[in-house]
Amino acid sequence: MPVIVVANPKGGVGKSTLATNVAGALARAGHAVMLGDVDRQQSSRQWLAMRPAHLPPIQGWEVSHHDIVRPPKGTTHVVLDTPAGLHGKRLDAVLRIAQKMLIPLQPSLFDIQATHAFLGALRAQPRAAEIELGLVGMRVREHTLANDQLHQYLATLNVPVVAWLRDTQNYVQLAARGLTLWDVAPSRVERDLEQWLPLKDWISR
Repeated sequence: MPVIVVANPKGGVGKSTLATNVAGALARAGHAVMLGDVDRQQSSRQWLAMRPAHLPPIQGWEVSHHDIVRPPKGTTHVVLDTPAGLHGKRLDAVLRIAQKMLIPLQPSLFDIQATHAFLGALRAQPRAAEIELGLVGMRVREHTLANDQLHQYLATLNVPVVAWLRDTQNYVQLAARGLTLWDVAPSRVERDLEQWLPLKDWISR
């Protein structure tokens, strides 16, 4: 069962935006998808609770009476949205189950510094060598100095950049209704769907 983890210990980089839309893309493709959070707060449930019932289903954790969380029976794909400050034992637990890890970051010095430190922590983990890593530029504004600096930084890393996602209110408006890019008319989000093509290919490999 593929497990795709969305992780960056810095808050506000777009982890939930990325995780919900990855789950939405997989669900639209006909997979039985679970979207969860590796901490017990299960914040992804807030988004799942708003998701209209007629859309391709995305499930949350199944919680037993012993507070043990696990994917619901029949799940074929798992997407994990991790909390800010991911490190230590919680990071170890994620690395034990992940096959792929998407690392979102925005064009800012703070994001670059946090991501640099996170990649260093990952390389120190023996299990990390078995996980396919991919970077995703989030809220990218073309023809800005910050964007140029982000491109220059990412070019120095031995980690592929899977996609560049633009700064748009589409994600905000869709998330507020439990929706993803694949739940509305393609003409409304045509440019965004184009940006997701390489990311979808990476996910499905």
